[in-house]
Amino acid sequence: MERKVVVITGASAGVGRATAQSFARRGWKVGLIARDVDRLEATRREVEELGGQALALPCDVADAGQIETAAALAETELGPIDVWVNNAMTTVFARFDTITPAEYRRATEVTYLGYVWGTMVALRRMKPRNRGSIVQVGSTLSYRAIPLQSAYCGAKFAIRGFTDSLRCELLHDKVNVHLSMVQLPAINTPQFDWSLNKMSRSARPMAPIFQPEVAGEAVYYASQHHRREICVGANTVLFTIANKIWPGLGDTYLALTGYEAQQGSEPVAPDRPHNLFEPVPGDYAARGRFDAESSLCSPQFEFNKSHVGIGALAMAGLLGIIAGLSETRRKNGNGNGHAHRTNGASHAGHTKAGKAVS
Repeated sequence: MERKVVVITGASAGVGRATAQSFARRGWKVGLIARDVDRLEATRREVEELGGQALALPCDVADAGQIETAAALAETELGPIDVWVNNAMTTVFARFDTITPAEYRRATEVTYLGYVWGTMVALRRMKPRNRGSIVQVGSTLSYRAIPLQSAYCGAKFAIRGFTDSLRCELLHDKVNVHLSMVQLPAINTPQFDWSLNKMSRSARPMAPIFQPEVAGEAVYYASQHHRREICVGANTVLFTIANKIWPGLGDTYLALTGYEAQQGSEPVAPDRPHNLFEPVPGDYAARGRFDAESSLCSPQFEFNKSHVGIGALAMAGLLGIIAGLSETRRKNGNGNGHAHRTNGASHAGHTKAGKAVS
């Protein structure tokens, strides 16, 4: 069989590297986009050792022209692109009022506009062929934002918005290019060691944590099964549903716990290198330093693969929303009833008083 072609942004480490490994195990040709040339080469060797074929494409996804050049080279060297995976990201762990405009702009250009530019160049090639799949690597944080990551959360919300808008346009035009978004939980990647951190202590993911291989398999699955959206991890599903029912509770809970849950015990040196504007050199791979806390399997995702599982999850979510609305209505009804009785009693009292006076 002729090998298919996938292009992955942010492919030199973390989820992108694990995703490249997932496609490589199935014998795909893999275009690898990232800034760090040494890590790209290391990923290319891994892909070929696993049975795939790889092409390193050094590129800054914040630059639309560079992505266009990389996509053109991928098609020249590997062939027509069947799947495009937008995954590249960067972030700033900090209170909003300590982030400079330049830092915020850069995080947004990479994490949000990098997805927009990648989607543009992929669609430009897929639409005339009327086939293809674009997978956006999302996050629980595209539904429920958390403190100390305003730039990242804002970008993930924006990705979900523009993807939904574009999907409607493709359906209207009857274009057979599928858009899917994979909403991930906390993943054990190197980002917590190389992202800009303005907190006093080291950054860490909020539990529960999963290994990047779980994410890589979910991205591959999404590219082949054309699901509109896939959530990985029961916590992702629960956070999404809870935020729809009672978002204020989430605000309060995260205000109380979100700061401490995202910080380790190690102090952060003020001059520690970060990758916001330039890649951090080093031997970083798919996994970060939280192996001992990370799971290699998501039972929820395995359950989600079946249509029965999807129906059960959808029903559970619907029942949760109905229960929440019923409880709200009950409380409002009790409150109105109390007010009515009070007003009635007051009216009766006035009537009696009136009779007594007359």
